[in-house]
Amino acid sequence: MPKVYMVRHGRAAANFTSDRDPGLDDLGRDQAVQAASLLAGHVPLALLSSPLKRAQETAAPLAKRLEQAVTIDSRVAEVPSHGIALEDRGAWLQAVMQGQWSEQSEALQQWRDHMAQCLMACSTDTAIFSHFVAINAMVSYATQRDEVLVCRPDNGSITLFEVQSSGITLIDRGSEATTHIN
Repeated sequence: MPKVYMVRHGRAAANFTSDRDPGLDDLGRDQAVQAASLLAGHVPLALLSSPLKRAQETAAPLAKRLEQAVTIDSRVAEVPSHGIALEDRGAWLQAVMQGQWSEQSEALQQWRDHMAQCLMACSTDTAIFSHFVAINAMVSYATQRDEVLVCRPDNGSITLFEVQSSGITLIDRGSEATTHIN
């Protein structure tokens, strides 16, 4: 059964309300190197990344180490906030994270379902470089919980799932930290 290592991107150079697509800061680049070192012991791995810079930059050290390409997949991107002004994103995200999946918009529920389909389509061990809410979405999906916020994955942390014909099983949540949503 394939294992899916879902990696939260390293620390970003800007927050959710000041830049739609920041890259990593110095600490984030160090976290990406650490994640690559941990994952290198689990090869072979397919590599998938969110299209956002911070996720791609987190994937880069492992891709370089393994000398392989990273597939960009929008299904594992950041929680979609289309049409929401940059300065309003923090308050919107806080409200989403305090809620239940069953209360979210159809678009957010579809985003979560598409991400679960992405994980279930993994036929080999795979590292997916993604985001805080995305990892929460998959942990809640795998554990059949309705809460949006079910864990606090640290930057560079690795959450482990196993893909089975019956669905996704959470194996390990990885390291957690206090994350402030701006």
